[in-house]
Amino acid sequence: MNGVTIGQAAAFVGITVKTVRHYHKLGLAEEPERDSSGYRRYGSADLLRLVQIRTLAAAGVPLAETAPLLDADAALFTAKLADVERQLTEHIEELTLRRDMLHRLADGDRALLPDRAVALLERMAGLGFTPDEAAATREGWVLARALVPEGFEDYLTDVEHALLDDRFVALLKRGAEAAAWEPDDPRIAELATTAADHFLANPAQLKIVTGLQARTEAATRYQLIAHHGEEQGSAGARLVALVETRLRSADIRIPRPNSP
Repeated sequence: MNGVTIGQAAAFVGITVKTVRHYHKLGLAEEPERDSSGYRRYGSADLLRLVQIRTLAAAGVPLAETAPLLDADAALFTAKLADVERQLTEHIEELTLRRDMLHRLADGDRALLPDRAVALLERMAGLGFTPDEAAATREGWVLARALVPEGFEDYLTDVEHALLDDRFVALLKRGAEAAAWEPDDPRIAELATTAADHFLANPAQLKIVTGLQARTEAATRYQLIAHHGEEQGSAGARLVALVETRLRSADIRIPRPNSP
């Protein structure tokens, strides 16, 4: 018997019969001639070709590039392998980034916010802010980062510094408490005046209010960020609106709805 059957060839090489036929279909390996019994017999040269194809494929070489590689001279073969290695390296780096993102997804904060922002959220928890307040802040920051990415890092820097000020922290907590008040509670107007006066007296902290203004569609983006999570007519919405009005009266640029 001269040669082996396709089943034996596949078993010897470590692939399936279907794979051998696929190699033939792609023109990577020629089909051997049939013997007198009508069976194709694979000789040593055929088996070597199948081993070479399988080895290159296992190394990550696309099947479409296998035939040119096998038929190339030594110099071209080396050059083509180097190109395949470069492609594999890029793919590995991409997969590594995806794996890292999956790890970050295990932590909802880190999946959508940079580590600096996550650290600030943890710091707020240490300052006594409730989980609900931290969650509201997180959502606002995710939105801010998406809508005004060019200003987000500076915004985080301003927040980092502001959290060192006990008066600022107290205002934030008071504002969070105000969300549970009735919209016509007289304390809202008093708190709005106190907050606006504080920002006007502290220009560095005022940038927390004014900093997230996009270069395009500024009013629309600002309104989406500044009023995220507020119900129309709520105490929180009234408080923010009063603070904005007070700041505008002091010639601070706060985008108005439907303005450029």
